[in-house]
Amino acid sequence: MKIFLSITNGLILTIFLINLLLVYLFGESFIEWAEWNRYILLWTLLVFEAVITMVIVKTFYDTPILQLEHTIKKFLSWALKNKDIEIHSTLNPHLNFVLKFFSQTLKTLKNIKSEFIHGKEIKSEVGLAMEIQEKILTKKMISIPSLDIVARSKPAAEIGGDSYDIIQSNDNYYIYVGDATGHGVGAGFIMMMVNALVSGFSKTFTSGAHILTSTNEILKPRVKANLLMSLLLVRWNESEKRLFMTGAGHEYLIIYKHALGKCFKIKSGGVALGMIKNIEKLVKEQEIRFEPNDIIVLYSDGITESINTNQKDGNEEMFWEQRIIDAILKAPKTDADGYKCAQSVFNSITIDLSKFMGYKHKQFDDITLSVIHYKWENYSPESHVSETIPIEFITEWSWEK
Repeated sequence: MKIFLSITNGLILTIFLINLLLVYLFGESFIEWAEWNRYILLWTLLVFEAVITMVIVKTFYDTPILQLEHTIKKFLSWALKNKDIEIHSTLNPHLNFVLKFFSQTLKTLKNIKSEFIHGKEIKSEVGLAMEIQEKILTKKMISIPSLDIVARSKPAAEIGGDSYDIIQSNDNYYIYVGDATGHGVGAGFIMMMVNALVSGFSKTFTSGAHILTSTNEILKPRVKANLLMSLLLVRWNESEKRLFMTGAGHEYLIIYKHALGKCFKIKSGGVALGMIKNIEKLVKEQEIRFEPNDIIVLYSDGITESINTNQKDGNEEMFWEQRIIDAILKAPKTDADGYKCAQSVFNSITIDLSKFMGYKHKQFDDITLSVIHYKWENYSPESHVSETIPIEFITEWSWEK
């Protein structure tokens, strides 16, 4: 407040010097005139000086402070609405810095509130998208007479880009796992579009290749170039007991052959949906020999690219396909009939994945797993493995959110 004090004191000192100058100029005549009324004159001068002092203080100090106080009160009550906050400059240059600071602070707080309200709106919309996506992924699965299917998905963020579904069209059942690039709102948006398109085109076309080609034709012009979705679709014909596979740039299809006791990897082929406009020549449907008690596994790269540390620092190790195969091979068989079932394989992969990721894990990507078992004629539901995995087998990661 040095500037304020110097200005105020300077003005008061100026008034005092003016009084001395008047006495000096008028000399004795002023003194003789004031002899009989010196007290009145003295008090008049004091009152005059007091008034001048009050005006100076009010102009340079009191009024700006009251203005600041009023503005802050106004801000606390309603200024965060869509109204501008104005603090006018004063004659006191030092206080102007303070007023400018508070003005900028109030405007910043106003913007923070606006962003907060907007953020709440976005959060509400994200919550709605989560709810829609959860209904898509947790809806009751269609039952297929000859197949037993266990499928789950767990997003890395509020909204995931992974998807799986079972769609029926007459004697054909379409089972797929898809993985949109990244995760979050953008990936979730693509995931729901593809989910709807595949479901719709499966009612029109039989071939998986035609379904994915038509899906891509609609999807490509409507999304950004960097928003893609890989997908692996299998078509099961119930009357003919035949399995067909169509890939769109996705992971391997892993098949366990019961008669051989071995696993095999089959390349999905194709190109991701949304990458190019026409994928007709790149996407093909091929038949896979699928026999009773065989098992196929569909998954997203959230499993194969899971790491065994809580950060990516160059020293981490990934889960990869071989660990999926190892988990399939060591999955327990049913005691009565000596075959592996979908739930036992699903549990075995889950347990190995959880142990691999360890404690204090970080899930970097969405994770989806679908296991399909071709049931044989004497398949006994009573021999099913429990869906609940004992807690002692789980390190920390699980399918629960």
